[in-house]
Amino acid sequence: MARRGAAPPALALALLAVALAGVGARGAAVEDPDYYVQEIWDREPYDARPEPEPEPFSPPPPPRPAGPGEGEREREREGRPAEPRLPKKATKPKKAPKREKLAPEKPPAGKNSNRKGMKTKSSEKAASDEHHVPVGRDAVREGCPPLGLETLKITDFQLHASTSKRYGLGAHRGRLNIQAGINENDFYDGAWCAGRNDLHQWIEVDARRLTKFTGVITQGRNSLWLSDWVTSYKVMVSNDSHTWVTVKNGSGDMIFEGNSEKEIPVLNELPVPLVARYIRINPQSWFDNGSICMRMEILGCPLPDPNNYYHRRNEMTTTDDLDFKHHNYKEMRQLMKVVNEMCPNITRIYNIGKSHQGLKLYAVEISDHPGEHEVGEPEFHYIAGAHGNEVLGRELMLLLMQFLCQEYLAGNPRIVHLVEETRIHILPSLNPDGYEKAYEGGSELGGWSLGRWTHDGIDINNNFPDLNTLLWEAEDRQNIPRKVPNHYIAIPEWFLSENATVAAETRAVIAWMEKIPFVLGGNLQGGELVVAYPYDMVRSLWKTQEHTPTPDDHVFRWLAYSYASTHRLMTDARRRVCHTEDFQKEDGTVNGASWHTVAGSLNDFSYLHTNCFELSIYVGCDKYPHESELPEEWENNRESLIVFMEQVHRGIKGVVRDLHGKGIPNAVISVEGINHDIRTAGDGDYWRLLNPGEYVVTAKAEGFTSSTRNCMVGYDMGATRCDFTLSKTNLARIREIMEKFGKQPVSLPARRQKLRGRKRRQRG
Repeated sequence: MARRGAAPPALALALLAVALAGVGARGAAVEDPDYYVQEIWDREPYDARPEPEPEPFSPPPPPRPAGPGEGEREREREGRPAEPRLPKKATKPKKAPKREKLAPEKPPAGKNSNRKGMKTKSSEKAASDEHHVPVGRDAVREGCPPLGLETLKITDFQLHASTSKRYGLGAHRGRLNIQAGINENDFYDGAWCAGRNDLHQWIEVDARRLTKFTGVITQGRNSLWLSDWVTSYKVMVSNDSHTWVTVKNGSGDMIFEGNSEKEIPVLNELPVPLVARYIRINPQSWFDNGSICMRMEILGCPLPDPNNYYHRRNEMTTTDDLDFKHHNYKEMRQLMKVVNEMCPNITRIYNIGKSHQGLKLYAVEISDHPGEHEVGEPEFHYIAGAHGNEVLGRELMLLLMQFLCQEYLAGNPRIVHLVEETRIHILPSLNPDGYEKAYEGGSELGGWSLGRWTHDGIDINNNFPDLNTLLWEAEDRQNIPRKVPNHYIAIPEWFLSENATVAAETRAVIAWMEKIPFVLGGNLQGGELVVAYPYDMVRSLWKTQEHTPTPDDHVFRWLAYSYASTHRLMTDARRRVCHTEDFQKEDGTVNGASWHTVAGSLNDFSYLHTNCFELSIYVGCDKYPHESELPEEWENNRESLIVFMEQVHRGIKGVVRDLHGKGIPNAVISVEGINHDIRTAGDGDYWRLLNPGEYVVTAKAEGFTSSTRNCMVGYDMGATRCDFTLSKTNLARIREIMEKFGKQPVSLPARRQKLRGRKRRQRG
């Protein structure tokens, strides 16, 4: 390290001249510190971060006889702004190939195929490997995060394009993983598509602040019918959106290799970071039979600017000391163990079964008496990761269990009351096999579906038995309630056979839900921002969308709204839709069947086969957000996650006992006017979710006389106590007495038949 002190001016100039002259020969990279400002992503306030250099775009003095800064002064005299420049990275002199034009001819279709989740070398980078910066998957994660095209942090007003075919294919649709509508119509299509197919088309992003750009991720057009994608492109940057500098490779413009099909994302890292406000993608070639269409994400680090109040005001921070990172299977198990060791008195780790690949499906129980069901205490569950690539729900569950443990230890009265009055179960990863596939791809390179299904290709979300059809067919034949009840509908025999196409994970969840008397549950999913409630399946044949309410529709609407209304974004009327659906007309909630029909969903199965009221909670537009987004996503969902758990204490609860005070299991609880019953648990206790109001409730059980009473549900949190005492019927008492003395009750029809037989024998 050089010693402190000022060198004589002559010596300093001499050293500078030698350094500039010897750069090319030695091949040493000279880095402009203005382009390598390292920002610490630790959620510090902007005031605590160093201020950037005032002129980060001034190029270093070129090694030529003219005085340093002469070109800059010339631009100042002409009134032109300084151009952003690539930081110099000296290389061995190399002759550029002679070409008539920089843009290459369009490559034949299929000639530039790329592997999934891999960064690519452009056609020119392949010829000059010293410009290639090899970075592994882990290094990409530690680098600059996405700017937020997929997460909608980048607004529609920050996206611009040269031309577009129509509004539905405008620049605002050029977001990574955006999905087209069913009809691919004028409003919601699946990419930005240029109005013309020529080399003058572009799409650009205005970062609205100085940003260190490090890479570009591209996809083709999401479409069922068309094949459109860009196979190569240039990258340009600008400070003012008028003067643009193209990324160079030696003496020519660098051509980046694009996509070879429309869905797999392809990442190209810039050879060195670029600092600018605007970045532009200029397609150079595209699929032969298609058009210029693309979706994209930009990787970049916004530079700190303590003087910009707008950015500081919109900065999301969290005060919770939690582990904000993505956890693979091993890390998830370790985190669960840490939570259990921190709070051994209120947590228990167990597994409900194994995945197709043999990974255990771990769950964490949080209760003041873990491991046992307490009479009168409701059971609640969260499930995440049914689709392995919908990672945000999984991480929110891991954050939630940490939060509950910490707040319980800190004596937070709200959390202490919730833990002591509720038995909470958290299953963070129902499809660990799928998650491991998505994890290998990373948060930006997995596409829309990598890891969605189980290892044997099953979508868990619609892998449950279709009980809706059994119920509705019986209702149409007017067989309710004698042959098919309106609750606890049995699973068909074919579904239980070993040859049925049922995932191991699905069977594990069914056994889990049959064993534990859950009252309320939420399954966290991704790719949208809405809460969906049952039914998820339409009742009318040949329809794909139709409002299909349950008998408890009013309760489900409230449960959905309790989550959506406390989420930071779900009910925000100003927010942009994720893909094609605007759920604001129902305040961030939707009936599942009116959105899209799903047969055999977890929500419908839970409602018709168990006591559990289950809802699907879609927690974000981005299924697999970057780690840097996790603190903000936690803040978006934290209050909602707690409020939704508290709803398990809404309605009525009680115990159904016999005259001796013993709980009666499997007793039926009916509410007048609601054609859906529930049943008591093994100890005779029950919980019935209801909105505020007065209800006529009846309890009945086999061998007992039924009992009816009025139960009032108030607006304050806390279920109304509504107990029942049932007396045995006369026939049941007779049977009990005769069984006690070793005799069986007389069967009159059998006795008559016996007497007739005796008379026949006597006649003969």
